[in-house]
Amino acid sequence: MAWGEGQTLGARFEEASELGRLWHPHWKLGASYGGFTAALGRWLNELAPAVARRFQRIMREMAGSHWTRCGWCVLAVDGSRIEAPHTAANEQGLGCAGRDKTAPQVFLTTLWHMGLGLPWDFRLGPGTDSERRHLEGMLEGLPSKTLLVADAGFIGYELCGRILQAGSSFLLRVGSNVQLLTELGYYTLERGGLVYLWPEKFRNQPPLVLRLIELKRGKQTIYLVTNVLEGAELSDQDASLLYEMRWGIEVFYRSYKQTLDRRTVKSRTPATALAEVAATMLGLWLLGLVTVSRLVARRVDPLHWSVAKARDVVRRAMRAPTTARRGGRGRPPRNLDRALAQAQRDPYIRRGPKAARNYPRKKRERPPGPPKIQTATPHQIRLAKQLKQKLTLAA
Repeated sequence: MAWGEGQTLGARFEEASELGRLWHPHWKLGASYGGFTAALGRWLNELAPAVARRFQRIMREMAGSHWTRCGWCVLAVDGSRIEAPHTAANEQGLGCAGRDKTAPQVFLTTLWHMGLGLPWDFRLGPGTDSERRHLEGMLEGLPSKTLLVADAGFIGYELCGRILQAGSSFLLRVGSNVQLLTELGYYTLERGGLVYLWPEKFRNQPPLVLRLIELKRGKQTIYLVTNVLEGAELSDQDASLLYEMRWGIEVFYRSYKQTLDRRTVKSRTPATALAEVAATMLGLWLLGLVTVSRLVARRVDPLHWSVAKARDVVRRAMRAPTTARRGGRGRPPRNLDRALAQAQRDPYIRRGPKAARNYPRKKRERPPGPPKIQTATPHQIRLAKQLKQKLTLAA
């Protein structure tokens, strides 16, 4: 159903059911879309995590040298909202976040593997949910030596602390809403580029020791912080490359919404809306797995996979048997493996700027400004020293 071309959920269900009966005549399939959604609602909470774990295992097995980038298992994280119909149930259960008259929404937060170009995990909630809370729920299952890369919306003392407790690292953008301290004296090896994240309400806990990285992008300067303090483990050049690659998760959401034409859900209740988004995510993830596995086997960079071309390959294969059964001339790909292996992006390099029309609803958000960096006061230095002594004695 996630791959289908139907404009309604009923049409997608009928297409999927017809294919299921053709390919697996021994299967017992329900005839009602209502019954299907009821069963999906009952089983999704158990089914989706089990399928995700299976997908993760396949990714580990096939990744090879693509498992890491710059010596890290790098996962980009970001959230996006998907609109739902304006029903009373959706408005009450999903909520309306953002501007006035915004439709009910499902909030989707994804961990995206920057070596394979595939999801690693995802969480769902109503449109008023928090992407930080979603990320916290995914920390337990992170691979070893994970580096999380995210935009400025994820910086915060509590979340950064939980990432460190999970044994992972991070590379996060910071903006003017964040205050950083220098020369606090808490870290033994004070040096240039070292900063502390120590908000006022967390002064009874140790400050987070971070490294500040400044990236020049024309007239703009991007500020990143990481808990990886040594340049030998994560150089400024590698940090710059990985932050640029973070854009891949934005492209992934564009593929979900535009390439698969799933920018809105069709479901009219919160439970079925969440189930629809989860099933679509699993479908897109599976489409990526079957395509990327062919690319890796042929030693092609998996980041070259084209969602649009892979979509066309599977839709053509799905369309052929039902067309032939109805007396038409169905022509599936002669070799599905080969067709998927050729589902690669065109090697086109843009030579000039990409000008876009100024649509009325197009977002024009200001980029984050520089963080507020202050030299630690004598009082803050004294508090940090006392806290360090107390923690040392307790240890």
